[in-house]
Amino acid sequence: MKLRLTAMALVAVLSINLHLGPAALAQQQTPVPDAPAPQPPKPLTDVNGPITPGLGAGTEQATPNSSGSSDQPAPSSQAPSAQGKDNFQPTPPEFLNAADTGTKITLNVTYVEVPVTVKDPKGKLVAGLTWRDFKVFENNTREPIRVFNVDAYPLSIAFVVDQSLTSDVMEKVNSSLDAIQGALTPYDEVAVFSYNNGAQNRSGGFTGAQSARVPYVLAMTKSAGSEIESPVNSGPLAGCPIRVNGNCADPTIQPGFSAGSGSGVITIPKEIHTLNDAILAAAKELSSRPKGRRRVIYVISDGKENGSKASYKDVIRYLQTNEIGVYGTLVGSSAGWGEGFISKIHLPFTMYDNILYKYIAATGGQADSERNLNGIEKSYAEIAKEARNQYTLVYASHESVYDSKYRKIDVRVDRPGLEVVAKPGYYPSAQMSR
Repeated sequence: MKLRLTAMALVAVLSINLHLGPAALAQQQTPVPDAPAPQPPKPLTDVNGPITPGLGAGTEQATPNSSGSSDQPAPSSQAPSAQGKDNFQPTPPEFLNAADTGTKITLNVTYVEVPVTVKDPKGKLVAGLTWRDFKVFENNTREPIRVFNVDAYPLSIAFVVDQSLTSDVMEKVNSSLDAIQGALTPYDEVAVFSYNNGAQNRSGGFTGAQSARVPYVLAMTKSAGSEIESPVNSGPLAGCPIRVNGNCADPTIQPGFSAGSGSGVITIPKEIHTLNDAILAAAKELSSRPKGRRRVIYVISDGKENGSKASYKDVIRYLQTNEIGVYGTLVGSSAGWGEGFISKIHLPFTMYDNILYKYIAATGGQADSERNLNGIEKSYAEIAKEARNQYTLVYASHESVYDSKYRKIDVRVDRPGLEVVAKPGYYPSAQMSR
């Protein structure tokens, strides 16, 4: 019954709409409003004059046109307080670095870096030690270790080759120079110096250790050496051993000439071995190398020193101030066990027969004595390995940063039977320019 009534109501509604027509239906529908029309922007009523970025409005005169009239209204004469504007105009600062201003920024530091080599009784490197195994003393005061590092360091290594060696020893050194590049890694850098009567920079600066330039520079360093001679200035062979018609057969040894004197006694010329000057030249080149690299001077020599302009004391101070270690391969007369020990003894007013060992001991380096070619070649790799793989201890000194006196360092390891090699002291250079 309900479904029948609903159907009848629906039919009645449809019949009414059909009889009304389209016009009546349009009047019954609700009208839809139109979208708002775009409006022009409101004028800036409070602005008088042109607008300049960074300067505001009303601060610039209007530009007159050709007829003498202004295209824009004249700036307002209203007081700034009435306009509500701030008249302060900020000026951009000048961005200058320290070099342009003539100033120098100084940072005072007290950290001291000490590379340490630890060996067992057989001379092998000892690995696996921790910071708890080390004790560092400066001027007999124990210092806390701030940084402990066991990573291998890249090397900035300056090779110094002695060209005043005798010809037989120089021949071995010349043949061994080709093995230098094999002892280094691509991360290392090399400079080459030589000396005889004065130091010479053969490489002109540092270059990559595995670059093609290194063999060429090492080839330039090879020399014939000096001849083995036994000068005599007394006895029947002194003065002029061979005479022709009453005169010396060799005029260079005639009494009164360059090698002789009027008394008939030959004055033996002094040997020249400028080792001090060569080490100082290499140290100056190394002092500019960046932090994070081992600064090493590697000397191949018999250690003789005579005729240098630089003194041993001044060179040592420069090395210890710039954290440079001296390593070396002793050859010739200083390589023999008995001869090498005697050559360390220096008589006053005579030539140093071996001063290289003093440089090595004062900077915490390592030395190797070799007499044959195979030993010399192996020493390059062994010493480079020791210089690269060291324990690095960094401590904060208790001394004043303004004290430039020499400071003693004593590094100890809490394990018996181990040899500890480190620099015995240093001269501080606490001011670092940045």
